[in-house]
Amino acid sequence: MKHSFTKVFHSQRGRAGTIMLEFALGTGLLVAAFGGTFVFGYTFYQYNSLANAVNDGARYASLIPYTSTTTTPKPDFLQAVQNMVVYGNPAGGTAAVSPGLTTDKVQLRVAFKNAVPVAMTVYINGYQIDSLFARNQLTLNNKPQVTYPYVGIYSPY
Repeated sequence: MKHSFTKVFHSQRGRAGTIMLEFALGTGLLVAAFGGTFVFGYTFYQYNSLANAVNDGARYASLIPYTSTTTTPKPDFLQAVQNMVVYGNPAGGTAAVSPGLTTDKVQLRVAFKNAVPVAMTVYINGYQIDSLFARNQLTLNNKPQVTYPYVGIYSPY
């Protein structure tokens, strides 16, 4: 009796369904793992692109002449910095660094000390990084944020 019992469970005919079941379960887990890795990687890539663009904009703002007498920059100065972040060119452009990024999402904060600008801080506010799945959106508020000391020429008029 024992011999026929083990023969039934160890035959090829008894194992054929298990291989299909293992494949189905394993494939489902692998697809979920690869999907999660892709979403994380894409979000990280987009954030890194934004961080580089903000860094370029803050560096640019710290080097060009500042003409305002207050912490509120003049519109042409602000527009040039925003264009530098969004398009990589102070004059503007057509293709944004990140999909959906516009100049109104780029903010500039100027720090004054003794009535002279000492630092330029550029950051992104209200930008959403879309992922593969519609539910997984990352909204960036006040980040990425970069501050450079102001080393340009202060020339108020």
